[in-house]
Amino acid sequence: MSKDEPDLWFSFVRAHRLMIREVERRLAEGGLPVYAWYDLLWGLESGPGGTRRMHELADVLAIERYNLTRLVDRLEEEGLVTRARSAEDGRAAYASITSKGRALRKKMWKVYESTVAELFLAQFDVDERRVFAQALDLAGAAARESTSDN
Repeated sequence: MSKDEPDLWFSFVRAHRLMIREVERRLAEGGLPVYAWYDLLWGLESGPGGTRRMHELADVLAIERYNLTRLVDRLEEEGLVTRARSAEDGRAAYASITSKGRALRKKMWKVYESTVAELFLAQFDVDERRVFAQALDLAGAAARESTSDN
């Protein structure tokens, strides 16, 4: 990369960290839990019937399984998710969002969505959003493909 070329990677990482920090601040200001809770609840709610296998949830959220287990434990204690073993395969564990979890995710989404719209999406016109989204999807696919190759 030349001196004149922007450091896209650093700009992306910095912007992401600052955005998440601001989402976290606004969630806390609203008396709501941390962003990681939203992420997990969305990961479940977006699954078939609000349920996913634990390993699939870890992949969807791009989170290490040991971190996911602790997070699910915490949300289960709060009555936001339930966990069950598969009747067919005792090794397979499933997590499901509860109605209380859905309600909390919706409350959190109001804060999250408005923050992203105001501080991130407003910086791009529709065409820029499309190009940026496609580029990020390509980068994500390349990373996923690289992981599956190893």
